[in-house]
Amino acid sequence: MPNSAPHPDTPGGGTEGAAAAADRTAPQATDLRPFMAAFPSGVTIVTALDAEGLPRGMTCSSMTSVALDPPTLVVCVRTASPTLRALLDQGQFAVNLLHEQARATSDLFASGAPDRFDRVGWRLPLGAGGPHLTSSAHAIADCTVVETAVFGDHTAVFAQARRVSVRPTIRPLLYGLRRYAGWSAAASGPPPAALPLPPRPVPDEGAAHVRS
Repeated sequence: MPNSAPHPDTPGGGTEGAAAAADRTAPQATDLRPFMAAFPSGVTIVTALDAEGLPRGMTCSSMTSVALDPPTLVVCVRTASPTLRALLDQGQFAVNLLHEQARATSDLFASGAPDRFDRVGWRLPLGAGGPHLTSSAHAIADCTVVETAVFGDHTAVFAQARRVSVRPTIRPLLYGLRRYAGWSAAASGPPPAALPLPPRPVPDEGAAHVRS
């Protein structure tokens, strides 16, 4: 009598076939990095003081506004980061937007070098949420933490901006496609030509509109 069991080498046969079928039906993890690399943005460094009063900070690529009233930002920080622990312990932090000459500062704070605050200019004004990177930032917001949400390996920190300062004559640093660019270079090209308006339909002379 012939064996009615499927052969292990045939599709769907044996344990290997079952594993292959499971692989086909299991959801595949999507690598979001190429998508986000195609979305250029400014460069942000989040800073705070830890429980011992030592400065903490990291380059943060995920920052955006949430609301204008109340003025609220969200930053997404790696959950294991000491900077996150510091800003949560203190309940406040500073967001430093880097100017176009501060690429080295961005790389320094992304590297996790323990002496990074010894290698940049910074100060702590009265009422600051965290260190102000005065030599590298063109805009700074001092923020108070209002809510957090953990997702995956990052924590989203929602914070209300209580004070902002902007140096309008200094241009921002940009990052996208895994490369830096200065605003001055990105904006130096000619403005795009205005697109022609689509023609408007002209009704026939004497045309009547009749309601049914």
